[in-house]
Amino acid sequence: MTAFPPRASVDAARAVESPVRAGDETLLEADRLALKVGERWLCCEFSLRLAAGECLVLLGPNGAGKTTLLHTLAGLRAPSVGTVRLGGRPYADWDHLAAARFRGLLPQQQPDHFSATVLQTALVGRHPHLGRWGWESDDDVAIARAALTEVGLADLAERDILSLSGGERQRVSIAGLLTQAPRLFLLDEPTNHLDLHYQVATLELFARLARHGRGVVMVLHDINLAARFADHVILLDGRGGVTAGSRDDVLRPERLSHAYDHPIRGVDVDGRIVFLPE
Repeated sequence: MTAFPPRASVDAARAVESPVRAGDETLLEADRLALKVGERWLCCEFSLRLAAGECLVLLGPNGAGKTTLLHTLAGLRAPSVGTVRLGGRPYADWDHLAAARFRGLLPQQQPDHFSATVLQTALVGRHPHLGRWGWESDDDVAIARAALTEVGLADLAERDILSLSGGERQRVSIAGLLTQAPRLFLLDEPTNHLDLHYQVATLELFARLARHGRGVVMVLHDINLAARFADHVILLDGRGGVTAGSRDDVLRPERLSHAYDHPIRGVDVDGRIVFLPE
């Protein structure tokens, strides 16, 4: 099994994956949600519920609206139709800092305008947990160092982020999100810039966090990785259509072929269905 190096043996690491009973709590809900940009409908109405311990993957062709949907679920934009609830409450009822402690977003791009160390960059994730004039404590630093260990970057803690490769920078961003320690992770293409080893290791990391009671929503491009890690899938077809449901209900060759406008077939490989373009 592909994995990152062993985790840091510090008490602060428990902030990254404190256990919650999976399924006991609804972390995210959308009711009759629909999205429109300009005159174009990205998706028709659908509903979803994500419980603690579950992973939802957003799939679809380029431009279908996956990032827009993710940002709507993160409360960064209002839905055109319907409602989104975080922890049972609409975003309007949440204080911004409280919402940031509950859910964390990994965006596609990580602009670096200023020089900073890897550790300083990861520590940004602690800001929702600090007061207005708060300063990072030793515990905060320990949490950030534990997160860097989780993604295999402990030895680069003092490196300048401007000197990192794209894949290393992506892992720093993931460490920052782990340092934030939210209940719900919203990930926009978390495998961006990562080689095969770290793609699988990253998804296994979030699968482990889900097993400890966190919730995970992520945008992926790889159908087979979605098949491996998702409990639920939302498939956008780029023409306003949406199919939402369990992984096995949604990931069918005919539905995938329609969404991607290209023939896709499923092949049984050692008991696992692998999806291949014709």
